[in-house]
Amino acid sequence: MPDDAAARAAAEARAAEEEKSAFSHAPVDPDGTASYGDHPDQVIDFYAPRGPGGPGGPAPLVVVLHGGAWRAPYDRRHVSPFAGFLARRGFAVASVEYRRGAAGEADGDAAAGRWPETFDDVAAALDALPALARRALPQADPRRTVLTGHSAGGHLALWAAARHVLPADAPWRTDGPPPLRGVVALAPIADLAVADELDVCGGAVRQLLGGAPGDDGRFAERLPYADPALLLPTGIATTLVQGRTDVDVPQAVAESYADAAARAGEVVGVTLLADVGHFPLIDPATDACAVVAEEIAQLAW
Repeated sequence: MPDDAAARAAAEARAAEEEKSAFSHAPVDPDGTASYGDHPDQVIDFYAPRGPGGPGGPAPLVVVLHGGAWRAPYDRRHVSPFAGFLARRGFAVASVEYRRGAAGEADGDAAAGRWPETFDDVAAALDALPALARRALPQADPRRTVLTGHSAGGHLALWAAARHVLPADAPWRTDGPPPLRGVVALAPIADLAVADELDVCGGAVRQLLGGAPGDDGRFAERLPYADPALLLPTGIATTLVQGRTDVDVPQAVAESYADAAARAGEVVGVTLLADVGHFPLIDPATDACAVVAEEIAQLAW
């Protein structure tokens, strides 16, 4: 239908402008970087708190997991302006890098994630973070830690907060819930099954789990170990921030996760932003990014 085609074209054009704005900021260098493993991608960037922030004293620690469909070309540098923005709002910030793409393959940059290395890294980074932050960010208060992530990083943030409810044989399972004030997931790929049905990010979910198109065997086998929507309830305060006009990770994905949480007896906050797409949530030039900072502050302070 002509009207539908025009609406889709307008939405795509707007999304392109939003992405251009988000990527127009110069990368912000961290105040320090520490390794949590031997691989070059097993590092965490630290940003010291600046600006007025909260009521004084040690600053809450915000752990950032970047997005980019778990693909190799998108590393933590693209989210460094967002990390710097949070630091200027008075937060101590730890921005986590992790392995993406596929190792040793010609199309490795195009592949989404590695199984199990992407999950190995996120688990290892979060386990190592308290000790690393004590040395790199003495201004941080680890008792007030909030985990946030954008898009694929939002998926990893929700997953990391649910490690204590992973299947018993999962290598990443922990004995108890993580010491978090909460999770703020930004346009997260929060329900992998729904995202796969919607072909979010060009089949990225199926690539992440190592499933070939049309082959549900490996995908179904790994889903219980990776899908946040199947790892509920967590007992961790959780808020999803979602743009209503997001064409990259549609609103339906976040809503499906919130519905799954409700069925599990858990209330998940969902903040829907009108006339906002995928990238304004991490773009320091936007009002949407300020909303994200406020959502984090509500949990952190």
